[in-house]
Amino acid sequence: MNFPGISFNEADGQILLLSQPMPDRVVMDSAALHALLLQEGYGQCLLIEDAIAIAASRCNGQQEPFALLVARRCDATVQVQVAADEMTAEISITPPQGGKAASKESVMLALATAGVMFGVDELAVTKACNLGSCDRVLVATGVSFENGCDAVFEELIPQAVDREPKLDENGLIDYREHGEILVVQADAPLMRRIPATQGVDGHTVRGRVLPAQPGHDAHFASPLPGAHVSSDDPNLLKATVSGQPVRVKCGVMVEPILMVDEVNMKTGNIHFDGTVHVKGEVVQNMKVQASGDILVDGMVDGGQLEAGGNILVAGGVIAHAKLRAAGSVTARFAEAAKIYAGTIIMLGDMALECELEALNQIVIGSESPKRGRLIGGTVKVMLLLSVPMLGSVTGGTTTVVMGANSELLEKYEALQKRIEEEKAVEENFEKIIKQLTAVGDPKGLLERVKASKQHALQVWGQSLVERSELDKEIELARTAKVIVGVGVAGSVNLSFGSVMTRLRREFNAGIFSIDREDHILFSDPSGKSVPQIQATFKDTTGIKA
Repeated sequence: MNFPGISFNEADGQILLLSQPMPDRVVMDSAALHALLLQEGYGQCLLIEDAIAIAASRCNGQQEPFALLVARRCDATVQVQVAADEMTAEISITPPQGGKAASKESVMLALATAGVMFGVDELAVTKACNLGSCDRVLVATGVSFENGCDAVFEELIPQAVDREPKLDENGLIDYREHGEILVVQADAPLMRRIPATQGVDGHTVRGRVLPAQPGHDAHFASPLPGAHVSSDDPNLLKATVSGQPVRVKCGVMVEPILMVDEVNMKTGNIHFDGTVHVKGEVVQNMKVQASGDILVDGMVDGGQLEAGGNILVAGGVIAHAKLRAAGSVTARFAEAAKIYAGTIIMLGDMALECELEALNQIVIGSESPKRGRLIGGTVKVMLLLSVPMLGSVTGGTTTVVMGANSELLEKYEALQKRIEEEKAVEENFEKIIKQLTAVGDPKGLLERVKASKQHALQVWGQSLVERSELDKEIELARTAKVIVGVGVAGSVNLSFGSVMTRLRREFNAGIFSIDREDHILFSDPSGKSVPQIQATFKDTTGIKA
């Protein structure tokens, strides 16, 4: 195709059509000019359609020479998209039109211009360039920070007794019955401390540092009787004596163990700083006091046990025996006994005419789910009583008081008294401030009094926080339940706090609880409420929760 007087000139990527007037030249149109551009090697360039149409028209009616821009060479374009959190960067490449293709260097320059300087994947950049064009290809990724880990205390003796009760969401203790005494020898490794780590800072693709939080560090507790930190390894805890390992917060202590065959008139009363293991019985009027656990392989026949830890009796507790433990009390059965536990009382078979009190739960019949019974006596417990058979038609009245936690109430009353005293102190300081402000402060006492008032406010505020926490614990009492696995028989007085009902007829298996309107409810095992309980009333017997 030949059009005399028409030629093209390229400068800096700009393609100009140059036209000289020529008589008798073939009529030009846009299609012919397109074909001519293609013929001259400009087909890959960006063709300016409006200019091509104008050029074709002017060529046909041309009187004077003219030049017109009809096409241009365009290099590939690179767009960089950085995420709002600056943790990723993507590129989009538009293919060239007669110009240069995207190169690794041009892409890296575009990334740098966008501030992307960290986490660039050069292999991904090369692959994108080789494709010639792409849309939102990931080429840079930031690194998230990694917070440090808290210090960890790894038990090297996992069977060690744990004196810290574990609570579930309902406030009930996750009880694990302990069996035989575990004994460690002197110099035995007890626990390894894994120190906290500092963490690793993160970085965005634009190089912004994301600081990590260091882990909380902690060291072995001090003192830990019967244990010491190894002189060769500051992160290793070892036993210094032979005895029973006991898990405590940030450590393990080793309690000495006293082994006796029986506690009777011959041995005398036992007072021991550690754990006591009685292989036989504890007989009438004999006493065993231990700062740790007390384990009795036989029976407690009228004896007295007092433990700073747990009490475990393989046999029964009878004949007006008295047991008191800061932790749990476990026995096969109890008859005419008085038992107090700071956490749980667990009786494998039955309780007959006993006084039982536990600050968390009482479980009777754990080994006899069909025959276990609670007959007569008084039971006081905070959150849960579980028993197969409650009461007996041939026994006396069984009294059950739920929501009872004498220690918690005593603590609350003492705290309430302290709050009132702290408030009075704060009010006295306020009176002094007003007086000094009104009559003058010649001795310069005002600022010191203001500081004292501020301190009093802080003390009072902390006590209010403590009261709020105690309120939550006391409120848990309203979730208290009596779970009966077989049924109720005979005469049973059942109280939830100060609300009481007298059960004088048989009930099948089910759950007793209290609602928000202070009505004692009974529901069957499926959870369906059964309208069997008569009207409840305020307890006037003098028994307090």
